[in-house]
Amino acid sequence: MNQIITPKNNIHAAITVPGDKSISHRSIMFGALAEGITEIEGFLMGEDCLSTISCFQKLGIDIQKQSEKIIVHGKGLHGLTAPAQTLDVGNSGTTLRLLSGILAAQPFCSHLTGDASIQKRPMNRVAAPLRQMGAVLNGRDSQNLFAPFTIEGRKLNGITYTLPVASAQVKSAVLLAGLFAEGQTAVIEPEATRNHTEIMLEHMGANIKKIGNTIYCNPVSQLHGTKIAVPADISSAAYFMVLGCVCKNSRLLLKNVGINETRTGIIDVLKAMGGNIAIENESVVNGEKRADIVVKTASLHGTTIGGEDIPRLIDEIPVIAAAACFAEGTTIIKDAQELKVKESNRIDTVVTELKKFGADIAKTEDGMIIKGGKPLHGCTTQSYHDHRIAMSMAVAGICAQGKTTIVDAECANISFPHFYDILNNL
Repeated sequence: MNQIITPKNNIHAAITVPGDKSISHRSIMFGALAEGITEIEGFLMGEDCLSTISCFQKLGIDIQKQSEKIIVHGKGLHGLTAPAQTLDVGNSGTTLRLLSGILAAQPFCSHLTGDASIQKRPMNRVAAPLRQMGAVLNGRDSQNLFAPFTIEGRKLNGITYTLPVASAQVKSAVLLAGLFAEGQTAVIEPEATRNHTEIMLEHMGANIKKIGNTIYCNPVSQLHGTKIAVPADISSAAYFMVLGCVCKNSRLLLKNVGINETRTGIIDVLKAMGGNIAIENESVVNGEKRADIVVKTASLHGTTIGGEDIPRLIDEIPVIAAAACFAEGTTIIKDAQELKVKESNRIDTVVTELKKFGADIAKTEDGMIIKGGKPLHGCTTQSYHDHRIAMSMAVAGICAQGKTTIVDAECANISFPHFYDILNNL
């Protein structure tokens, strides 16, 4: 599906974006491992999270989709059953990596696969610590692990593992394996990453502690089913934060957005660029902070983004790059090598596509340099079947001169169903 984007100004709206993708994934997984029922409100009905539901249904978990909530009938830490079919994660790297940590300790063999994009994404970073714990993961390449691959469940031993690259997915996979391991498991982070796993597991009864940059997990006899209210996804809200900043004479209210401090890098960067952003009505539900975010038109200027900020905004870098095109001066994004192993190589794809709009942007080994303030012009842009590229180019198109066509735009459904409907109705 191609999507036509036309320029807009004077945007005034109150918007509720879909539920947080990271929290939605985890609510299904942890609910399946808990005793009793977990009720989930605000669940993201995007393709990635539906892949997680499908995988756990194949593992013997009864999951019901109701109009306002998802009901997970948990069977406990040792209640999963051998799947009769291959577990297909679709396009979801979160499903593949976190599920690997769980399956590594199960008393059965599992086969995992995904779409063409997933089959190009490296799994060694997850396989290495799991193998240290005693797991057996085998794929088509003995040197490098890519999907499809097989996990043969084993008894695991706790380890202390230092992440070579800050990654919430790898951290979570190791901690989940640690729920089943003999002894303590510890993960040491080079920089803090999103901590939804630790918050939710602790909320459900796990023995999880963080001291400094180390997260400790000790086995427990059971997790407890609970009620989970998923906040709106700050990564989805980011597109409208940028629109609110760069569209003339605009004001957007984004309601009930998760503002976990490990995820608010997008707010900090836009403020550093001169963005007019206010946080209102803060609250905490299930250990997760949430608030309303008000964004008004502002004159942005360039900034430098790197170091420990990168894990807090890694998914938002494509739309930050779009924002930088409308900012005066130069924006430098560095230390972002992780972009190369996302749904697409997001350094290459962001630079290639924004150049089509006429942006002055150049890639570097670990990021990009954007010289802003140059008018953008509508064009035909590719999504690379990467949802964040598609939506970021839509934001650029709304603020560009003339019509923009996004090719294969439907990939936005991976994380943000009805994105274009909301965009076009502003």
